[in-house]
Amino acid sequence: METRKGLKPALVAAAVAAAFAAPVEARITKIEITSRGPAFGGVEFPGVGAYERLVGVASGEVNPASSNNSMIVDVNLAPKNARGNVEYKFDFYILKPVDLSKGNHRVMYEPPNRGGKTFGPFNRTTGGNDPSSTTNPLGQFLAPRGYTMVFSGWDKAAGTNTANFNATITLPIAKNADGTSITGPSYEYIVMGNATTTSYNLNYPAASLTDKSAAKLTRRARIDDAATVIPATGWDFVDANSIKLLPDGTTFAANDIYEFSYVAKDPTVNGLGLAAVRDWNSFLRFNVTDDSGTANPLAGDVQKIYTYVLSQPGRLLNDFRYYGFNQDESGRKVFDGMLQWIAAADGLNLNLRFSQPQRTQRNRQDQLYAEGIFPFAHQSTTDPLTGKTAGRYDKCLASNTCPLALEVYSANEYWVKAASLFHTNPAGTQDLADPPYARYYLMSSHQHGTGNGTARGSCQQLGNPLNANPTLRALFIALDQWATNGTAPPPSAIPRLADGTLAAAMPQSGMGFPNIPGVQYTGLKSTRFLLNYGPQFDSGIMTINPPATVAPFFDNPANGKIYPTFVPKTDSDGNDVAGIKVPDVMVPLATYTGWSLRAAANGGPDGCEGSGQMIPFAKTRADREAAADPRLSVAERYGTFGQYMYARGNSIVQLMNQRLLLDEDAYAEYTAGLAAVRAGSLLKDE
Repeated sequence: METRKGLKPALVAAAVAAAFAAPVEARITKIEITSRGPAFGGVEFPGVGAYERLVGVASGEVNPASSNNSMIVDVNLAPKNARGNVEYKFDFYILKPVDLSKGNHRVMYEPPNRGGKTFGPFNRTTGGNDPSSTTNPLGQFLAPRGYTMVFSGWDKAAGTNTANFNATITLPIAKNADGTSITGPSYEYIVMGNATTTSYNLNYPAASLTDKSAAKLTRRARIDDAATVIPATGWDFVDANSIKLLPDGTTFAANDIYEFSYVAKDPTVNGLGLAAVRDWNSFLRFNVTDDSGTANPLAGDVQKIYTYVLSQPGRLLNDFRYYGFNQDESGRKVFDGMLQWIAAADGLNLNLRFSQPQRTQRNRQDQLYAEGIFPFAHQSTTDPLTGKTAGRYDKCLASNTCPLALEVYSANEYWVKAASLFHTNPAGTQDLADPPYARYYLMSSHQHGTGNGTARGSCQQLGNPLNANPTLRALFIALDQWATNGTAPPPSAIPRLADGTLAAAMPQSGMGFPNIPGVQYTGLKSTRFLLNYGPQFDSGIMTINPPATVAPFFDNPANGKIYPTFVPKTDSDGNDVAGIKVPDVMVPLATYTGWSLRAAANGGPDGCEGSGQMIPFAKTRADREAAADPRLSVAERYGTFGQYMYARGNSIVQLMNQRLLLDEDAYAEYTAGLAAVRAGSLLKDE
């Protein structure tokens, strides 16, 4: 990393030259800063100084005929300006050093998750959509290091309360050549978390409110139940944008699965969100002003851009790489590195007609949306079911614009998102070797994010409270070192077929998972089908119209082909054998799982989706034997409080030596164990 002494003259000259170069076809045309002022209460960070917050709206446009944009579905059918280009605009939010010369000339970019910023815990703050207002500015991770933090909208379905700093995007509606509305099949997967809701808002307006013959509403209680058709007399359109059950006032049953297929109209060109991410970051990195002369607030400063994402935006960036958007219109690299947290092997239901980019499929959630489709891996592989050969990095490898990638995910992604396809061949017969540009890390025994270890929610067991953020911070530093000076990151840490740590969800005894009293194990995991979305799917137009029952749909030979997928095997405690183990897993007080099942009252034993479980060990041998628990008690494992803390301290040193924990996080990790043991009165000191 260069020292904070300002930019080299050559870099400034290059930035100025870029500003006066011939205009490119896709670009940010206008920026409007609507709010600018001190951040973090005016606190000055040693060596960096004070930060400021910039909030505004950016406008952009793309040439639909350009090969860099023509893959955006329906972009050629969107309204065009006088230059023949298609326009969009989005919200942005920037936190930057007031004096950029004192910063580290690096950007952390996060594409928000459904409009909201999610980097708070990673950054050691409390989160929220206005991170500049944190009450603990000096305890942050990024600002003391001089990073600029950037966020921008890309998803039309995100929240619209801009007063709360949500980052949204405004997209054009595609029309037929004669100006009439485009119509086509659309599909809604509906699950209500309460028993009081009487209407449901559609993602696209219905083409007709009077013709219900092409619409269908079904209901089932559990995922494997046969769906029951609700007759046309049992539901109606409230208006073009919502439906209701009849008679008026009838509520949707809590946790039941409703599916609604209908003819919709006026699709938005959602794939422009990919271009917006590309062109905004390219503008910040390479341009001096917008078309009207308004200054780029980061002009001449940006040397590296790294992404941090959590969940859904990671699937956005999977597609971003697949379509080649890490190359801007001038052939330059946009992102240098990506830290992907809990995204795994899926893409996004985005660059399709009538797509719904806020959706993501799990074993009981948002079925039939197109996201788990080949190619799954970055490396080029051959699909045994279709014969296609492709990889997510094919286009950037051809243009030499690939970002480095650290792919980090939880055990939950194996159970409910088929993550094994990220690092096995699609036939499920062998592991893939790491490519030179990516490393892969399983956070052992984690759920999708950090759960609540004191509550069950809809699930049978307590949530899984394991916290990956200290490891993510260490890996972010490793990513910068990799991109800056070529220092290789920690080696991949994942379960593999070759060593037997990755296996089919076989019977419980074969997985290693213990028979814990009161804990149900079904081996439920998502099945990755090759679904038939219709003959026009390759052009981005889905013609699927789900039938009345799910079973015949999956029994259809066109939809019944399956990609083999696998899950991590466990030790005798039920904790994952492979992967990166945080101290709570290396020196455990409980069994932690990436999967969970719903309680019977909430549709169980269907999957509890992104949730995992924490199943505490018994305190003493007597407690264990009374419960017939096969797992050793806390007292049997560690003897005394001092012995437990010694073992935990060793686990922390091990992670630090592996570059998986920063020195500055070590004390907090150590004392977290102290608090857990004392709070539960699990051990006595002797």
